[in-house]
Amino acid sequence: MCDNCTRRLATARLVLGGMTLLPPWAIASPAQPASPLAIRPAVELASEWTSGLSPSDYAVSEKLDGVRAIWDGMGLRFRSRRPMDAPDWFTAGLPPEPLDGELWMGRGSFDRLSGIVRSSPPDGQAWRAVRYMVFDRPMAQGNFSQRYSRLQALVAQSGCDWLQAIEQAAGTDARALERRLHEVSDGGGEGLVLHRWDAPWLPGRTGSVRKLKLQPDAEATVLGYVAGKGRYAGQTGALLLQMPEGPRFALGSGLTDAQRINPPPPGAQVTYRYRGFTPAGIPRFATLLRVREAE
Repeated sequence: MCDNCTRRLATARLVLGGMTLLPPWAIASPAQPASPLAIRPAVELASEWTSGLSPSDYAVSEKLDGVRAIWDGMGLRFRSRRPMDAPDWFTAGLPPEPLDGELWMGRGSFDRLSGIVRSSPPDGQAWRAVRYMVFDRPMAQGNFSQRYSRLQALVAQSGCDWLQAIEQAAGTDARALERRLHEVSDGGGEGLVLHRWDAPWLPGRTGSVRKLKLQPDAEATVLGYVAGKGRYAGQTGALLLQMPEGPRFALGSGLTDAQRINPPPPGAQVTYRYRGFTPAGIPRFATLLRVREAE
């Protein structure tokens, strides 16, 4: 195995060697100013869409292939709450109320976008191509319909052309929903997100927000590595992953040559596609989609 893989595997063992890990929202960051979102999870997490639900109860929008970003009223943060180093001009016109959305540069631009928003100091010129596509107001009162109406007003008042409210369409029926999914997917989009119109904002995984894709995906955490064999000898053969509240499994399909030499570090979040589960709860035909470095 390569030296880099060995070092990271050692790190993974330290992480798993009896250390108590707290969720990111339970750890105060004294170096950062207090904000409304500093003491609790700042995002809703979508559940999978299931047959039998009525699309007419939901607002339907495209699921953007971007970087989740929370505006806490004073600064942008990643989903983990880690501060994001954005240009001053980008944040100067944002409203004083918390926002939730995606930094986005268009379909198929995730890798380039990820490099831009994680650079420090920020490249102000590169950020000119980034839009902040917002879809909710974290911790706000009222149902989603009311929060979205207020969100549209905030966007209009901001005067920032890079701040946009994601368009929400009223769901009708299952057939129309399927047509919309294929339209987005055929155009290179990732899928759909559905927000229940009458639902309050709730942190964490919720059935009030659903995601729908032609092929489902999920996230897992990198724990370590499986040594490669044959043509991958001395490199990473597979990532050892931990599913949220689920089993561990090895994922080798979808890794690029560069990722086999320099794999994502322990603690990084990866998104993978799959086709159902084994009786033991292991994803079938799992393929790496993207990597989100630990934040």
